[in-house]
Amino acid sequence: MQRRLWLALAGTVAAVATSGAFAQAYPNKVVKLQVPFAPGGTTDIVARVISEPLGKAIGQSVIVENKGGGGGVVGAMETVRAAPDGYFLGVATVSTTATNPAINPAIQYNPTTDFTPIINIAATPNVIAVNPNFPAKDYAAFLAELKKSPGKYSYGSSGTGGIGHLQMELWKSLTGTFVTHIPYRGAGPALNDVVAGQVPIVFDNLPSALPFIQSGRLVAIAVAAPQRLTVLPNVPTFKEVGLEPVNRMAYYGILGPKGLPKEVVDKISAGTLEALKDPAVRERIEKTGSLVVGNTPEQFAAQIKAEFDVYKQVVAKQKLKLE
Repeated sequence: MQRRLWLALAGTVAAVATSGAFAQAYPNKVVKLQVPFAPGGTTDIVARVISEPLGKAIGQSVIVENKGGGGGVVGAMETVRAAPDGYFLGVATVSTTATNPAINPAIQYNPTTDFTPIINIAATPNVIAVNPNFPAKDYAAFLAELKKSPGKYSYGSSGTGGIGHLQMELWKSLTGTFVTHIPYRGAGPALNDVVAGQVPIVFDNLPSALPFIQSGRLVAIAVAAPQRLTVLPNVPTFKEVGLEPVNRMAYYGILGPKGLPKEVVDKISAGTLEALKDPAVRERIEKTGSLVVGNTPEQFAAQIKAEFDVYKQVVAKQKLKLE
């Protein structure tokens, strides 16, 4: 009996010592932060803004790599398959951890169980906007026009299963309207066609739509944001118009594969929070139209689950399938 107790105690001491050694040693080589989209979008911008100051905070370089494809799924799968040692991390978005998994049964990961959430860096408002020739310029008139003419209008999004697609479908399900979805291969082509008048409506992240709104080539109807935005002071939030469930922002966070050690989670989380204290870093993120978040791993995990659950319900209610 005494020998068993001694072995158990020795094992516990060894585990604690190993854990402590790991915490002190990590990271001892470059950390990769993978963006599951092509360079240039908001996800890529946020990752590159945070990578250098995060590297300084943890004492090792953080290198951003891009792996686009499948609406972010290809890159997300690489994070799922990575060794849980903290040297391969991914950037999480609503598309990769909620909307795409909700609509695509072929995706080979569960966003709530196959990742280790670390921290949500920033959140971006989304916006419904219309071509200036659309017969409505404010929310009440917009809703009335769509209810008056079901099926007459269409909307563009960055693609089937993306946040713009499913968030618009959520809005449709709550308002009882019918608008045809026109999926594009990215936000850029969708915006270009709405500006050109080929499609009258778009649901998009604010950073990519804002230049068109500010130049008068698009008219903003409503935004998903905690409160009215200083850049769009006359545009109501979805909460203001009685649709709080649609008031959901896009997020850009850091996660790792399942089973990531707590020491890694704590170090990356603390390093990111340290980076976000820098006014220059916050300013660069806010210039994209995003809001700095910096929450806990537990809060970020709850946020991912909440988004996934919401969009699973949207897919079921709207009977959505991949087009």
